[in-house]
Amino acid sequence: MTAQVIDGKAFAAEVRGKVAEHVARLKEKHDLVPGLAVVLVGEDPASEVYVRSKGKQTTEVGMKSVEHKLDADTSEADLLALIDQLNKDDSINGILVQLPLPGHLDEDLVINSIDPAKDVDGFHISNVGLLGTGQKSMVPCTPLGCLMMLREHHGSLSGMNAVVIGRSNIVGKPMAQLLLGDSCTVTIAHSRTKDLADVVRRADIVVAAVGRPEMVPGDWIKEGATVIDVGINRIEKDDGKTKLVGDVDYASCAERAGAITPVPGGVGPMTIACLLANTLTATCRANGLEEPEGLTA
Repeated sequence: MTAQVIDGKAFAAEVRGKVAEHVARLKEKHDLVPGLAVVLVGEDPASEVYVRSKGKQTTEVGMKSVEHKLDADTSEADLLALIDQLNKDDSINGILVQLPLPGHLDEDLVINSIDPAKDVDGFHISNVGLLGTGQKSMVPCTPLGCLMMLREHHGSLSGMNAVVIGRSNIVGKPMAQLLLGDSCTVTIAHSRTKDLADVVRRADIVVAAVGRPEMVPGDWIKEGATVIDVGINRIEKDDGKTKLVGDVDYASCAERAGAITPVPGGVGPMTIACLLANTLTATCRANGLEEPEGLTA
């Protein structure tokens, strides 16, 4: 069997297209332009690239993009004051503080100072609680993107056995909650799971989000299973150059899986697309308007 490749880059382009259409309608019918504010503290190179990409894509779908770049030694009080200002700004519908933050800043305190209704990353403790109890919430972007791709590929996920490898607050735990919400039978596995290979072999859906390069070999994959690889790891090749790989061994897994996401070009592009979708959703909710179909959990 050769797995069908789930093209996250193409799917993300479709999502951005749907967002752009809805944004255009909001502007025409309600004179509303969704606004996304991104706050970057310090000069982490990877974060700077990511923030630039977010700003570019936000503008391309017709939204207002605001960037606040703060010095690495910015005080916690100054950062919290900026977030308070953005919370009160009616032209800003989504607020994202780029992580990681410099060590002197309390990430939990900062995240939980964001208005939950504007928390387009879905990390605020209120949104975590709402998601965990099956209520309407803002949903973390990467798990939302994974769910969208699974729904697109399978239609209904009801009754499927899903294994999520990884228990992070950013991906693993919310991914499991979303799959439960779609009536999957869900197992959260991790580095201390006994007989991990056997646990994974029972899965119709495998979501690998553990952060270890090529940890999952093909013989762990049930024949015909769908593999969503969230991992992005840079490793050195024999010639001294580097390449990006996921958390699964793509070549061997693709021989057994029914469908699989590549790295790069799988889950990654969906993260920013879902950030835009979340900003649109937040705008609609704030104004009592119908939420965009197919762009929420």
